[in-house]
Amino acid sequence: MTPRQQFLAQAAQRILITDGAFGTEIQNWKLSEADYAGTLTLGRDQKGNNDILALTKPEVPESIHRAYFEAGADIAETNTFSANRISQADYGAEGLVREINVESAKLARRLADEFAAKDGRPRFVAGAIGPTNKTLSLSPDVNDPGFREIDFDYLKDVYREQIDALLEGGADFILIETVFDTLNAKAGIMAAIEAGNDLGRDVPIMLSMTLTDLSGRNLSGHTVEAFWCAVRHARPLTIGLNCSFGAEQLRPHVRTLSDTADTLIMVYPNAGLPNELGEYDEMPVTTAGLVKEWADAGQVNVLGGCCGSTPAHIKAIADAVTGLPPRTMPVPPVQTKLAGLEPFVMAA
Repeated sequence: MTPRQQFLAQAAQRILITDGAFGTEIQNWKLSEADYAGTLTLGRDQKGNNDILALTKPEVPESIHRAYFEAGADIAETNTFSANRISQADYGAEGLVREINVESAKLARRLADEFAAKDGRPRFVAGAIGPTNKTLSLSPDVNDPGFREIDFDYLKDVYREQIDALLEGGADFILIETVFDTLNAKAGIMAAIEAGNDLGRDVPIMLSMTLTDLSGRNLSGHTVEAFWCAVRHARPLTIGLNCSFGAEQLRPHVRTLSDTADTLIMVYPNAGLPNELGEYDEMPVTTAGLVKEWADAGQVNVLGGCCGSTPAHIKAIADAVTGLPPRTMPVPPVQTKLAGLEPFVMAA
């Protein structure tokens, strides 16, 4: 079976579990700048460049992947959120993008295969791609609304470089996550489709939107329904929400997406909202209880955690939804649906 077929077969049987936060887990290691930089001599301070640890201190991401698999995760998301030419330029490491992604994917693949061999349960690797720190839909200059720092073709090429390396390293899927700009996501989608075409095989895409306010819109202004209309053509394996808020605030938007999208729903919220120090206090049992409400309502197929979540959160979620049936995909009416900032359904 292909990775898509295998994933769908598993998702038909149970609610699957993706992993939790990487950044906060890395912070627990209290790494120094020398730990990040290793022997690379890049000439810039590397502290905080989490992605580069695949090259300089791989035992850190390996330990985190292992902890999440032990907690019950079915999916390892590669530690590559910022492993693209744009984001790595801040660290003078743009020349290492391919190597970072290949090694990160290889690491996750090795551990996924190790855990699958132990109990026969498939484990999957999602090549994680973040939104970069640029936006195609909005101008960074309030005095020049038509100005863009980059264009669509450039961003597509940036994503293509990362996607090719993730697939080379063994990723099953490409996860375009924390989508604050729908046009950025569409550049990633195009890059993934082109990569699959050049390889002559299906490259499944996972999409995860992030909301910037409680009304349910991302930064480029799209509602969750409009976002679905804009990306449905990509036949995503999963679509869902991550980051931005905790599970309680995401409840109505999960319901809307679940009722709308005829594909699997994957949601991995923050562990509540950060406190005044920027830290996350929500206990694993609380997070698990909140996301279990979605499972009880038949609204989700894959659950996990984002900022502030830990292996303890993932274990609590996995335990809470064990034995609960996965969401059944709706069969929407055949209609022409277009995406402005809100969905537009063309009348018959």
